[in-house]
Amino acid sequence: MNPVTTPPPPTKTSTMTYLPALEKTDPEIRDLIIQEEKREFNKLRLIPSENYASHAVREATGSIFTNKYSEGYPKKRYYEGQQVTDLLEALACDRAKKIFGVDHVNVQPHSGSPANMASYRAILKPGDTIMGLSLPHGGHLTHGWKSNFSGSLYNSVPYELDPKTEMLNYDKIRELALEVKPQLIIAGYTAYPRIIDWTKFREICDEVGAKFHADTSHITGLIVGGQHPNPFPIADTGITTTHKTLRGPRGAMILCKEENAEAVNKAIIPGIQGGPHLHTISGIAVALKESQTPEFKVYAEQVVKNAKALAERLLKHGFRLVSGGTDNHLILMEVFESKGILGRDASRALDKAGIVCNCNLVPFDKKSPFNPSGIRIGTPSMTSRGMKEAEMEKLGDWMNEALANADNDSILQRIEGEVKELCQNFQCPGIDPSKW
Repeated sequence: MNPVTTPPPPTKTSTMTYLPALEKTDPEIRDLIIQEEKREFNKLRLIPSENYASHAVREATGSIFTNKYSEGYPKKRYYEGQQVTDLLEALACDRAKKIFGVDHVNVQPHSGSPANMASYRAILKPGDTIMGLSLPHGGHLTHGWKSNFSGSLYNSVPYELDPKTEMLNYDKIRELALEVKPQLIIAGYTAYPRIIDWTKFREICDEVGAKFHADTSHITGLIVGGQHPNPFPIADTGITTTHKTLRGPRGAMILCKEENAEAVNKAIIPGIQGGPHLHTISGIAVALKESQTPEFKVYAEQVVKNAKALAERLLKHGFRLVSGGTDNHLILMEVFESKGILGRDASRALDKAGIVCNCNLVPFDKKSPFNPSGIRIGTPSMTSRGMKEAEMEKLGDWMNEALANADNDSILQRIEGEVKELCQNFQCPGIDPSKW
């Protein structure tokens, strides 16, 4: 996955039919797959939880392992015929343990939410008190939001960002923890653009007798690439999804201390899941191997450089950025007060202009979650295509023009054409337009 910055425009090089089995069996699905490939190729994808999986990851994820049931764990399965699947799962776990410096890894969670559910189940009792960042301030549904299992099974007492800095205030978090004495404190977020001090969370947990859970789903690729500290050696439990900055398939892992290993495994099966998705686990293993290449480190560094460059350009155009900027892969922008447009309207206008993002609440937002005051953007996908600071500056200009002309379809269509023209000069990992 070596980034290519200025390749020649792709040309059709083969007369072979693309996806021939689907063309024969289900041409409607084949056409939808090609439509999605074209969309991902021709647009700038700024949703920070999205990326491009490599051809190798996609080959593994679509492999023969989709045929096999493997309930249980290596050498402790309920079905026979596990000679190969045991080797596969053990290899994925070993790679993750070595990369993250942890005692135990479970690669069976189907996604991040069940990974968090199983982690809590392993170390908590229903009704225990948990503390996670409030969802409107950048936390996740599974960190204690009232309508989620985490807010109904457990007594959730959320912490918030500092109203002045819009960043974590560790002193205030400590004060709240001393007051409510939680059994678990959760760190790691979905819309927080700054470095997280894991050590301070560990100290707070130790002081109040709480377990420490780290959710690095968004920043795992940055951790592996040396751009963010690694919490897993000091966390009691933790999880990550595998498809964001890590560039793997849509799956998840639980990482924990040895003392929690058996409880974590039982929490997955028989606790909340049955058979693991071995085809996904094979893709996770490939992504973990790819993350150990020199090219991946360059990619992680460039993700942060690009985010900072884009943030600087947006600030020059008068946008207000939550916390004033970014240290990682994402930017949370307030657009209602600074530009007079609500987040949903802004994200739809940008989509028309070929720039894909999502609307998002900002801290202390007074608007509805369905049309909030902000939008959330990130640089992982563009960086995977080889784009750098110059492209980020151009992107910032396009975003400013698009949002200033959100009701002018002709201007949005012109920008969309310019975006598409730019995208022709950058390859997409896992997508070969010459096959269309």
